[in-house]
Amino acid sequence: MLNKFPLWKNLLIILILLMGAIYALPNLYGEDLAIQISGTRGVTLAESDLSRIQEVVAPLCGDKCRIEHENGQALIRFQDNNLRLSVKDKLSRELGDKYIVALNLAAATPDWLRGIGAHPLKLGLDLRGGLHFLMEVDMDEAMKKIIGQTVQDFRTELRNEKIRLTGAQAAGSDILIFFKDSATMDQALQLLKSKHGDMVFQGDEKADGRFVITAQVKPEKLKEIRTYAVEQNINIIRNRVNELGVAEPLVQRQGAERIVVELPGVEDSARAKEILGATATLEFRLVDQSAGIEGAAKGEVSANSEVIMSKDDQPVVVAKRVILTGDHIIDARSGMDENSRPEVNISLDSKGGQIMSDFTRDHIGDPMATNFIEYKAIDQDDSQPAGEGENRPRFRKTQQIINVATIQARLGTKFRITGLDSPQEAHNLALLLRAGALIAPIQIVEERNIGPSLGQQNIINGMNAMLWGMGILFVFMIFYYRAFGLVANMALLMNFVLIVGLMSLIPGATMTLPGIAGIVLTIGMAVDANVLIYERIREEIRNGRGVQQSVNLGYERAFVTIADSNITSFFVALILFLVGTGSVKGFALVLMVGLASSMFTAVTACRAVVNAFVGGRNIKKLWI
Repeated sequence: MLNKFPLWKNLLIILILLMGAIYALPNLYGEDLAIQISGTRGVTLAESDLSRIQEVVAPLCGDKCRIEHENGQALIRFQDNNLRLSVKDKLSRELGDKYIVALNLAAATPDWLRGIGAHPLKLGLDLRGGLHFLMEVDMDEAMKKIIGQTVQDFRTELRNEKIRLTGAQAAGSDILIFFKDSATMDQALQLLKSKHGDMVFQGDEKADGRFVITAQVKPEKLKEIRTYAVEQNINIIRNRVNELGVAEPLVQRQGAERIVVELPGVEDSARAKEILGATATLEFRLVDQSAGIEGAAKGEVSANSEVIMSKDDQPVVVAKRVILTGDHIIDARSGMDENSRPEVNISLDSKGGQIMSDFTRDHIGDPMATNFIEYKAIDQDDSQPAGEGENRPRFRKTQQIINVATIQARLGTKFRITGLDSPQEAHNLALLLRAGALIAPIQIVEERNIGPSLGQQNIINGMNAMLWGMGILFVFMIFYYRAFGLVANMALLMNFVLIVGLMSLIPGATMTLPGIAGIVLTIGMAVDANVLIYERIREEIRNGRGVQQSVNLGYERAFVTIADSNITSFFVALILFLVGTGSVKGFALVLMVGLASSMFTAVTACRAVVNAFVGGRNIKKLWI
């Protein structure tokens, strides 16, 4: 029978529309004022931590706030912003530096919706407000670190080939390697040239009679180092913010040495800067057992060693020579060993595995320390006169031994750290290692705080533009196509609901102001599909065909044109999504979702409604 869908197809259409409406529903509930509490360095909050938080909050809050525990973090919801601010200040004082207390906004979605995975749309910085940071990578420190590691590599390579050197040191971006005689220097020169094609080597005799090789990094290698430093830091910053769960960030490169970080919904800039500005790295060093406890406490150690305090405030004497840095770690997982003791399993890249293997071969039974380093930015002193290099970031370096473990066997690309006090400590160490080591310190050079009121105004303006556009379309469609225009308007509403529902379901999808423009554009294209169908039906009626046949042919023959236009537009949007960044990518995603949704609503859902009123009936005249 013409213009009749089978029952299963009608039920499927209803089910799809119902699911779209359910998953779009959380967007109607808005957001609650909230405080988010998490442990520093990604520590998961335990039940004892929640009890402590409850003790601090209860006297101020009473029953005016609600504490939730989810994903290892605590979330406190408020109705009063003044109460929230006072509770936040007290929590910051009482909990200390082991916790991150940040102001945030939390979705007010009911539990039954969250239980089925329904969440509101994630809004971008321009709609929700939040924090924008521009960060600069300290390339001088990056070069210093890489040159220092290269000096160690040269020492190891020459010693492995039994070539004796009297010393090696960094001189700016150059490396100087000293020898006693010219024959040894020539032998070393030949070896280094064969292994390091990205460097220029030159041998010479000094006035003091020593022979020296000067190694310089080629310009193209310098450019590669700078690019790697920024890209490495981008990946690590993204991992750390995700692990901490502060927000769903936008992290991308800007220019040669800068990184843009956007945290939608985050209001506490001080805490956000603390998380992002705590530039950290890791290194493994051998523990110097020759120094006694008293000597370590007094700092009386050899010239090749130094004293670093442990996390328990105990002095640990370690060799100055760094075995391996954290940028060679590609994975770290906590677990239990064969004796049910906590451990951390480490995976290194191939170069790091070779370095670790060569070192541990000769140091089985010796203790090895994991040193945690932070570079914290120092504010420029306005009283000091500005001089050359004053605009460069300045950092204070802090170190802490977070673990000392015994080397039990020759290690390679995979090894484990044991001797940890608890599974929680193993988890925290694995988190720290897995987050990676920044290859160079970074400094926040620009900060912008976009208030929620500005974001709300953008939403209002975008919604007004969409409502005005839809209103004009509604009036036109009803005036021009009468009853069929009403059906088209129903399709537009269904299309809008489906877009919101699908965007809420897509992981990582963020709605921005350009995304709202994408919805407006999609609605216009959806109307275009209905216009094509209705004009085709009119044409068939003018050709003398019956109502049932005209409706059937109108939908069937217009479908090819609609499919062609939507498919070509979809591929254009897909290209924009693949090559675009930021707001362009967001616009393209909304456009792709809208095109798919409009094909369904304009062709399938809309026809189901038409079939319900037209199909199987003896209609002489069609009001279209």
